[in-house]
Amino acid sequence: MHTYRELFRTPEFTPFFLTASLQVAGQTVSGLALGTLIYDRTGSPLLSALGMFGPSLAQVVGATALLSAADRLPPRGATAGLALVFGLATAAQAVPGLPLWAAFALLLGLGTLASLGGGVRYGLLNEILSKEGYLLGRSVLNMSGGTMQICGFGLGGVLVATLSPRGTLLAGAALYLAAAVVARFGLGRRAPRSCGRASVRETGRTNALLWSSAHRRSVYLALWVPNGLIVGCESLFVPYAPGHAGLLFACAASGMLVGDVLAGRLLPRRWRERLGAPLRLLLALPYLLFALRPGLPIALTAAALASVGFSASLLLQEQLLALTPDELSGHALGLHASGMLTMQGVGAAVAGGVAQLTSASAAMAVLAAGSVAVTLALAPGLRSAAQASRSTAAATRSSVAVSATRTKRSPAGP
Repeated sequence: MHTYRELFRTPEFTPFFLTASLQVAGQTVSGLALGTLIYDRTGSPLLSALGMFGPSLAQVVGATALLSAADRLPPRGATAGLALVFGLATAAQAVPGLPLWAAFALLLGLGTLASLGGGVRYGLLNEILSKEGYLLGRSVLNMSGGTMQICGFGLGGVLVATLSPRGTLLAGAALYLAAAVVARFGLGRRAPRSCGRASVRETGRTNALLWSSAHRRSVYLALWVPNGLIVGCESLFVPYAPGHAGLLFACAASGMLVGDVLAGRLLPRRWRERLGAPLRLLLALPYLLFALRPGLPIALTAAALASVGFSASLLLQEQLLALTPDELSGHALGLHASGMLTMQGVGAAVAGGVAQLTSASAAMAVLAAGSVAVTLALAPGLRSAAQASRSTAAATRSSVAVSATRTKRSPAGP
């Protein structure tokens, strides 16, 4: 699978794409509305920020308690059901007079469930597409997610100004409910990828199994830590350039879009394998320039260039799938998504703490240097993981070819 046309002609991909896009739009619109509502009630920037981004930190709870269900639930029912729960919970947050503790309890619950939703979603994507098509499909979802965030923040701002934060929360709930309808009637019925009963114990056992492989461990660390540190750099755009933070975010989003197109659509496999390490370094190196506190044009260019490096995560996910049994693909991808979002929250907290002691520009350079150091330290393990994933993929292709040959040679039935 090499083109977007082939991708959208794949059965079930279009409703899957629409479901994921509506969920991101709902999350963006409702997050902005809730952050605004909490700030209006409390006047606290910290509580407002936690209202918008706190659920990301709660994903670590789901990753350690719920992820075993990602491969043990019917994908269509789980996708539609989770979207429905998110819609109802978002609508509940719009109830007048809802206590603040109740709003945050709902947020933590949704953040915990979001980790399960990530495992179900990306495991289903791996079923809908072939392993060769996963990279292209994941890049399209990344591009859609970025676009929905830009549009969602814009729409959310308009709705907050014209309706109210509570009215905007109801609009976000409607987007979640639309996602549930599309999933229910657009996706086909599939059996769970794995049998057995989901439990906290089973989640821990599978997490330990995935983590026990040195190759998978290197891939997970490369997916989580450098990414989280660079998102920490981005979290300081507002204090770095208060009047131009929007431009910095827009340039960073544009660079990410370019990287997704390059990695998912334009680069052939042999170039993807060669460019993985340079892209991981590109993610951090431009932010070292912020130590010099560059002017706006250089800062915009550095942010855009660095964000091209986020496409390295697509290549690492491809390796992760090659190193993981199919029946654990949902759990493995859910663990990746939960760990990534958790580390992004940690990176933002670390960045804020360093900036509090120094300055925004110095903190961005410190985190970028940390990202480079982690990337270089993981390089030997990633080279070994890449070799192992190539061997696994080659063995799988050989097995499929032998099976196909035997099928052709077998006598026809009555």
